[in-house]
Amino acid sequence: MRKYFPILRDYILIGISSLIQAFSLRIFFVPANLASGGVSGISQLINHLTKTETYPGWPIGLMVLIGNIPLFLLGWRFLGGRRFALRTAFAIVTYSLFTDLILNLPLFDPSGAAMALVNDLQGDIFLNSLYGAIVSGVGYGLVYRARGTSGGSDILARILNHYRGVSMTQSYLIVDTAVILGAGFVFGWKEALYAMITLYVSGIVSETVLEGGGTVRTAMIVTKEAAAVSQRVLDEMERGVTVLEGTGAYTGVERPVLYCVINRSEVATLKAIVHETDPQAFMVIGMAHEALGEGFKPLKKT
Repeated sequence: MRKYFPILRDYILIGISSLIQAFSLRIFFVPANLASGGVSGISQLINHLTKTETYPGWPIGLMVLIGNIPLFLLGWRFLGGRRFALRTAFAIVTYSLFTDLILNLPLFDPSGAAMALVNDLQGDIFLNSLYGAIVSGVGYGLVYRARGTSGGSDILARILNHYRGVSMTQSYLIVDTAVILGAGFVFGWKEALYAMITLYVSGIVSETVLEGGGTVRTAMIVTKEAAAVSQRVLDEMERGVTVLEGTGAYTGVERPVLYCVINRSEVATLKAIVHETDPQAFMVIGMAHEALGEGFKPLKKT
């Protein structure tokens, strides 16, 4: 059972993420005419164009399912074969079903909580875009943590991220540009602009969920007092220090370079230590998304 628990956990995460994305679509995006990007956005446009006074339009969930078939085959080829196929097929099917079926829940009755929220936000495109971005971003992040995708533009974004090193945020913007332009012609350019902002924010949220919000600082210090600085960092901050060998390109003088990882709140302390020990030192403070290992989060398989 322990062997299969990580797999079961991944599928549970995918199911939860699909439900979250479906709620985000139905509560925030569709009522505000905000194209959610990718196949979902195209499905929204088709639904809007086929809607009449007596017909609610082609079902969005069904359009999502049909539109994902060619992208699913593309993902099978480039993103991991069988493991990718099973997880992504599960994500696509559950998201498509939830998108259409949640409308039958009591939450979406005229007096239900979901419809109360829709009515409360009606006409406020800014809040709809903000809430929709945050909620859908959490859903995207969860499905990525489960090593799958929710289909659609996610597949193309993952391909760009894996093979071209393009960040998930940039990937979303690249693959969803055409949908946003289409939304401008159908819904209006104000809605298209907010849809673009929504995609950007949801990408940031998904990266935070995927990689964690524990942003840390890295420091590289070039100093003549390397031993003294290292000792003070070890004693006063209880942080590890790595000593690297460095040579000045201009002077040709060999001088050790200290490298350490600290929290944001410790930057001022480190600066004070370096300044007090060697005012002539050279110091560079960088930023890392996550630190794993002793003194930080444990290094383990997610």
